[in-house]
Amino acid sequence: MMSMKPVLDATSRTSAQLVSTGLSVMFNDVYYYISPYSSGKLSVSSTSLSNVPSVYGFKPVTVVQEAVTLSGIPSLLSNWTAIDDVFQPAFAEAIFLAGAVGFPITKQDMVNGSSSLILSFSNPTIPSGPYFLEMATGSIYPVYRLYDDFAGAFTEALLQTPGGTFQPLSAQIPGSASLTIGVPSRLYFTQTADKPLAGVRIGVKDIYQLAGVKNSNGNRAWYNLYPVNEVTGTAVQRLVDAGAQIVGSQKLSQFANGEMATTDWVDYHSPFNPRGDGYQDPSSSSSGAGASVASYEWLDVALGSDTGGSIRGPAGVQGLFGNRPSHGLVPLDHVMPLSTTLDTPGFLIRDPVLWDIANLVLYGDNYTSLADVTPKYPTTIYTVGFPTNTSSSLAAPILNNFVNALASFIGGTVTALTLEDVWASSGPPAAGNITLSQLLNITYATLISKEQTPLVRDPFYADYAAIHDGRRPFVNPTPLARWAFGDSLPDSALEAAIFNKTLLMDWFNTQILPPVNDSLQCSSGLLLYVGSSGGQNPRNQYFSAHPLPFGFGTDGISIMAECPDSAYPLGQVRENSSITGHEEWFPVAVDILAAKGCDGLLARLAKDLVAAGILPVPEVGGSITGGDILMKRRAEEKGLRMRYIG
Repeated sequence: MMSMKPVLDATSRTSAQLVSTGLSVMFNDVYYYISPYSSGKLSVSSTSLSNVPSVYGFKPVTVVQEAVTLSGIPSLLSNWTAIDDVFQPAFAEAIFLAGAVGFPITKQDMVNGSSSLILSFSNPTIPSGPYFLEMATGSIYPVYRLYDDFAGAFTEALLQTPGGTFQPLSAQIPGSASLTIGVPSRLYFTQTADKPLAGVRIGVKDIYQLAGVKNSNGNRAWYNLYPVNEVTGTAVQRLVDAGAQIVGSQKLSQFANGEMATTDWVDYHSPFNPRGDGYQDPSSSSSGAGASVASYEWLDVALGSDTGGSIRGPAGVQGLFGNRPSHGLVPLDHVMPLSTTLDTPGFLIRDPVLWDIANLVLYGDNYTSLADVTPKYPTTIYTVGFPTNTSSSLAAPILNNFVNALASFIGGTVTALTLEDVWASSGPPAAGNITLSQLLNITYATLISKEQTPLVRDPFYADYAAIHDGRRPFVNPTPLARWAFGDSLPDSALEAAIFNKTLLMDWFNTQILPPVNDSLQCSSGLLLYVGSSGGQNPRNQYFSAHPLPFGFGTDGISIMAECPDSAYPLGQVRENSSITGHEEWFPVAVDILAAKGCDGLLARLAKDLVAAGILPVPEVGGSITGGDILMKRRAEEKGLRMRYIG
């Protein structure tokens, strides 16, 4: 009988590969990740750190490159604790002090009444901050603090490698259906003219390709079908080159189409908007970007995209700053398109000062920062669709008070504008007698469906079918409905849609907000519309079908006109929540448009209005002024125990 015992062929055997992906530890009840990439080596004896705790041969240490005396170290470390969420005093049991002479010594009362072992070293390439030292080799490794993505905002946690690529961050802390995100110590980075974003932590919408990382575009079949990317696109690379730290890729509604949280999100669960009752729709498609910046103090910026409101919507309902820039400011190579005619990259952010810096990095020579000059704000202010002074809306006083404060601040006059009326009296002859709403009713839907279908759907379907015996992949209802609408139109519909868009763009950019030839002013006026009125859109609603994106509203002006449109948080209203049966706070926001190319004017205006006390700086939490996120409150903090019945 033939033997069925497997035979090992030594001649074909390959060497086993064992690769470190880092190490997760808990240090003083804080979860950390030890990077697998060394920052350098220190010369230290095996016995000198005998009293410092160890795990798998790694010991927590602190590096101090600053020229500081022994008496100045406590103050330095106290400052580090205040500005950096990664560093904690326990790392200072062993301090490597650059240029020190006559050490090691033990210094009492170094920090929080504890003692520290002070050692000298001379490696100027290792930045100050907390590390884990591998005693066997002398190699020193950077520290990342681990956080629970409780808002469900990320698709993957990422580690930025020294070679400029990315890899999944392999760490996990306890959490229910959530990822673990790691952030590096802020102490490792120094912002300079060449690195203005050094150490700034950024989440990136999962349509931007990053070398070494897979994309999902919100679709599981896509994620599993295609390999890791080989290239990082221009937009993200500019941020990385400026020192930004990419900490993860973030959820979007599928293929960047607008979706409702309960009805449409099938492949992935929609992120959670932390504001109010915690169960309001986060808006889309940059849902993860908005939810994360509103939820996490440890995240500074999120890079989203706005085709039909995908940044401005999440910014409005989560009380953040967000911008749809002038179209075409930065190449969108290696980015999944929804409509190349309309796609733009922008940010969701809490800090208007950082907003301007990030804009300048991303848009480069196509962006004029007004940070170091005194702008001449245009004195013409248009409002579109604003509530009247007699409106019963809770948001009406907030919106109208802001308009009045803005007019007073810039010395402007306010004019309520009805675009349809202005169009009727001054519209281009090529439009005939058609109204603005009629002209643009299906323009957006046509552009996104006719452009995304050949660029995304068709090659995706073909690639999937090639390895799945002709099968089609699963796609959420909304993209399917939009693609089907595009299929129902003749090929000439795309040309007609571009023609109609161009009619609006040329008219608006000459009749409503033309630019002026003065870099300090740039725009002839500002146009305001309501971004969010604090209304509720709970995510537990069911719909028979999500409607196609027909119609034209104020949020569509910048889409068609290619001019900048920035969302500003104004405040919040208190209403009884249908979820909690309790009064909760819901954000109110305004959107402001300027002439095409005047993006820097809007960022500077936000900064100046914050400084004048007219705009708030939003905080993370259940409201834009901070506070608990309801789902994060813990029973033990109130002295409660688990209750069982039966």
